[in-house]
Amino acid sequence: MYIYNVTINIDESVEREWLTWMQSHIPEVLATGRFVSAKMTQVLVEEEMGGVTYSIQYTAKTREDLDNYYKYDAEKLRSDGMKRFADKMVAFRTELKVVEEFFPIVASN
Repeated sequence: MYIYNVTINIDESVEREWLTWMQSHIPEVLATGRFVSAKMTQVLVEEEMGGVTYSIQYTAKTREDLDNYYKYDAEKLRSDGMKRFADKMVAFRTELKVVEEFFPIVASN
């Protein structure tokens, strides 16, 4: 599994509008068929530059799925947000490879 993480700092003046837009943008990204899930979180840190920071984590089953997203879908989907919020947001992207997942062991009585 691979996680495509997009971290975005959005200006408070457009935060509500951006959050509303994300409600349709994330399903659009998932509709590409390249990801099996997405999770949006707010980063709990006060930024010197101001704004509010969010992280959206898209999970892909394979490296090929992630590469195909970059090849066929990313440019269009990224440009939509840039057209709307270009001067009000900063984004950076990282890739993570899931090495192993751990879950709590449930003791039965």
